[in-house]
Amino acid sequence: MTYSYIPGTCNLGKAEVRRRQVVALIGLVLTISSFMGLEAADTANAARWSLFAPLMVFSVGFIQSRKKFCLAYGLMGTFNLGKLGDISRVQSPQDRKADRKTATLILLQSALLALVLTFLLVSLPF
Repeated sequence: MTYSYIPGTCNLGKAEVRRRQVVALIGLVLTISSFMGLEAADTANAARWSLFAPLMVFSVGFIQSRKKFCLAYGLMGTFNLGKLGDISRVQSPQDRKADRKTATLILLQSALLALVLTFLLVSLPF
């Protein structure tokens, strides 16, 4: 499958998408290990709110990989469809504006997903 730059829709190539999948996996592992640590230490349920940070890492990686769009690249006006490190600049001001809008939306979606997942973990009865 080949990827092409589409303003506000796609600014990542296959290698970059894979990198975002790894970030999501790291966030998931951090969340699980942190949750297990909190449970082993017999902390209060309120301490589970600290899981928001690793869940945010998971959410950002997950949503970026699903959308094939990097929020940092979108905010910087860049994209990468080739090898890792082959970053190109977005030339059109309209395209940069569309990318910034999508990047902001991804950040908000990630925060919302992390917040919902955190709330669910805080609400667990054990």
